[in-house]
Amino acid sequence: MKYFGIALLAGIIGFVLAASLSYFLIGKFSSNGHDRGVEASMTSIFVFGPIGFVLAFIAGYIWGKNLF
Repeated sequence: MKYFGIALLAGIIGFVLAASLSYFLIGKFSSNGHDRGVEASMTSIFVFGPIGFVLAFIAGYIWGKNLF
């Protein structure tokens, strides 16, 4: 249970970091002119955020298992 808690915390942090970074990058480099903000927010929350969660969850689980 301890490993799962560490992994969950790492996943939440990974979600926030991935979504924030992708929002900035999509907003800066997108060629879409009329709804750039909507594209950046939807892609960040529904694509890059979950990818960041899964990767950070796996890394947090492995790190927690090696830590304890």
